[in-house]
Amino acid sequence: MTGGSGDDSSGSTRYTSSHIIDDECKLHSGDFILHRDGSWTASNGDEDVQTTIDGSNRVITRSLQNWHTHLPMVLNRGMGEGLTLGDWLEKNIFPTETRVTTDFVKTGTLAGVAELISSGTTFACDMYHYPASIAPVLADAGIRGIVCGPTTAWPPPEHDAENEDTRVLNELENLIRGGTLAEGRVEYGIATHAVYTCSEEVLRRASEMSRKYEALLHIHTSETRAEVAQCHEKHGMYPIEYLDSLDYFTDRTVCAHCGWVTKREMRILASHGAHAVHCPVSNQKLATGGTLSYPAMIEAGVDVRLGTDGAASNNSLDMRAEAKAASLIQRHDHWDSTILPPKEAWKLATKDSNDWVAWNLNDIRMRPRGIKNRRLLANLLYSNSDCLDVIVDGNIIRQNGTTKTLDEQQIALKLEEAVAEYYDGIDPPQG
Repeated sequence: MTGGSGDDSSGSTRYTSSHIIDDECKLHSGDFILHRDGSWTASNGDEDVQTTIDGSNRVITRSLQNWHTHLPMVLNRGMGEGLTLGDWLEKNIFPTETRVTTDFVKTGTLAGVAELISSGTTFACDMYHYPASIAPVLADAGIRGIVCGPTTAWPPPEHDAENEDTRVLNELENLIRGGTLAEGRVEYGIATHAVYTCSEEVLRRASEMSRKYEALLHIHTSETRAEVAQCHEKHGMYPIEYLDSLDYFTDRTVCAHCGWVTKREMRILASHGAHAVHCPVSNQKLATGGTLSYPAMIEAGVDVRLGTDGAASNNSLDMRAEAKAASLIQRHDHWDSTILPPKEAWKLATKDSNDWVAWNLNDIRMRPRGIKNRRLLANLLYSNSDCLDVIVDGNIIRQNGTTKTLDEQQIALKLEEAVAEYYDGIDPPQG
């Protein structure tokens, strides 16, 4: 009954009279030790541990993993509601983002990371401007992440564009060359926004840098029907076909959304070992019309992950809610209520996690537990529960519902001040 070697004693946490759902979503009850290396074992009660927690009101699971975020966009949460996708982007998001600064980015990231931790997520694959203001926040807060920065300037300069793009590219390269943060928990990657915003030169250049440094390559792909149609009209190929023709894909590529993808393109993704990130809530809210086809992707051999997208298009960074949405939209779209049942959906949301979350069993949403507590996972997925503890690398970064590495109240106040300054003099439309 173990998730690994479990032979380290420093940084271990014992939970007594508790429940744990293992990597195969099998439920165990009793006393457990969570080891620093991410493994777990049954406890005899006499082991040398750093912390002992009464787990009688807890169920322990692997932590959630968020594979597509724009963390600083907490700054944009709740704005532009009820608009068309075009108006939302052109009249709200893009105009305000021309005012973004390193300080705004740091404040938005602090709020985003606090939300991740409070909802049981310990990893984020991020894409945004000013990555040097984002990565240290993740590192200091104690979570994991891949922070992908752009290779071109934003906003695009009217003059001296080539030199500005070179400067941004050099800054990103220096960050990647500088290595990881927090003993490898946080690393830098490369962001290319999309085929309709990046030239062929930019896409090739980013891919070359990814290969040179073995850095992750992150892109929005086939999110809308218009994007797909425009790419086909311009290049005679769909977006993933076009990227493949440029030799864009590397050993570490993340393709977000993938809502309008052909089966041939799925096979291309599979051949490169690319991650296709399903963002069901954002896609539904923005009415993109296309949904990543989970059954078809799995059949093609594509590695599928889950992501929230940014808080601007989702309003939430809660991955538990995202897993529920994924289960529901896949069943709805395929007319098949057997797709992504609780075990499979939970495995999808926690895939590759080496960290732990303890959820509140006394939360009324976790009732009834059923015979031998067999309803716990379904309740957690579809009904939710309060996140009590979060453990990363043996470090308890949240305990009894309070995050220890961040001051949520102080961050909330800073966020309100930043937003007031960020939008000063701007009156973006609402629907």
